[in-house]
Amino acid sequence: MTQLDVTLSTTDQSLRMEQYYRLHSKIYDATRWSFLFGRRRIIDKAASLHRPNHILEVGCGTGKNLIALGQMFPQANIIGLDISESMLSVARKNLGSMPQRISLLCSSYDQSLKLAQSFDLILFSYSLTMMNPGWDQAIEQASHDLAENGIIAVVDFHDSQLTGFKKWMAVNHVRMDGHIYAKLNQHFSPQIAEIQPAYGVLWQYFLFAGKK
Repeated sequence: MTQLDVTLSTTDQSLRMEQYYRLHSKIYDATRWSFLFGRRRIIDKAASLHRPNHILEVGCGTGKNLIALGQMFPQANIIGLDISESMLSVARKNLGSMPQRISLLCSSYDQSLKLAQSFDLILFSYSLTMMNPGWDQAIEQASHDLAENGIIAVVDFHDSQLTGFKKWMAVNHVRMDGHIYAKLNQHFSPQIAEIQPAYGVLWQYFLFAGKK
């Protein structure tokens, strides 16, 4: 695949995600609590490993994690990155009077953000499985953007034994093939690596924190 192909694919994905989230941004916080498990727990686990001063969340959505990060790490400057302006619009409202050390950026994460600092913590919360294409580039970019002794923290869907469920998730732009967890273990030194069941055998999700 050429660089032009990658750029076109990323642009197409940006358009698809914006169309999808233009509707879902209005109902996201009211509905996602029922199946996006482990979001607070991965932040707690990251806090047990490191006290970051510079944090990036990739796929920050409506800002729920940004609020938790701001409360957990009052000393940190935080950037929330998302490909959907519709989601960021909701995030701005949710952040409300949160301090200005939390900022938002609308962009994909398939290349350098050209920011002055590296990051002590990079968080992906249910975002990597929606980057199709681009999930592998995002992991490699995170490795590049992490400061020395920095932590990558990820919570996401892992896999399912039910083919029908995986196909339904794919309709909602989520790929569940165990590919993210395997790549993370190859790229980073695991500090936390857990695979957990959700609703019995319906699907699995994972929590991962590692150093490069």
